[in-house]
Amino acid sequence: MKADSTQLSMLLELQGLDTAIEQVKHRASVLPVHRAIADLMSRRVEIADDLIAAKTTLGDATVVAERAEADVIPVRERLSRNQTRVDAGEMDAKALSSALEEIEHLKQRVSDLEDAQLEALEAVDLASAQVGVLSSSVGEIEKDLRREVDARDAEVSELSTEAKALSQARAEKADQIETSLLALYEKIRTRSAGVGVAALQGHRCLGCGLEATVADYNAYMAAAADDVIRCAECTRILVR
Repeated sequence: MKADSTQLSMLLELQGLDTAIEQVKHRASVLPVHRAIADLMSRRVEIADDLIAAKTTLGDATVVAERAEADVIPVRERLSRNQTRVDAGEMDAKALSSALEEIEHLKQRVSDLEDAQLEALEAVDLASAQVGVLSSSVGEIEKDLRREVDARDAEVSELSTEAKALSQARAEKADQIETSLLALYEKIRTRSAGVGVAALQGHRCLGCGLEATVADYNAYMAAAADDVIRCAECTRILVR
């Protein structure tokens, strides 16, 4: 294949634009903010799970507290009725003794039930406080996440603008290169890590970084000025 020095120089410029475009894409993909967002999202999931568990605990504790309150009410009422009968003094000795014994039993029962009720209410308070803390944490994470997403969008938008400008310049440069030379370049580039052409600096191909053997270098130099030569090591187009 033949190509004059101007075409080969433009091909190197095209390679520079393609490399710059890939670098911009890479920068967009490895922005530190991506990691920050991923960490926040992971943390949000963890806290959301903890919040669900805390709300479940609160619900269970509330049920226990309500049951404890329901249990103590009838016992208090019975105690009150018995105390009223005793205070009225209308019972004989045997009935009074029985009533007083039951009153003591009911007082102990009320005390036990009130202790259980207090314990249940404390559990409700603890669970409620935990729900509050976790809800606040979720809110803070949401704020941080929105801030990081906004920062990411701004950075990506800036890089996208840069990539569009490079792509436009790339399209204009490609239009100036002969179709067959451009096709060869694209073919090589797709299988050679995005690099289809490289300069020959001294005896070294800047595409693969390897130095040419004496025989290969002499062959490069002996080729006609408009010959399209290829690196013997990496097969990329070489520009002398």
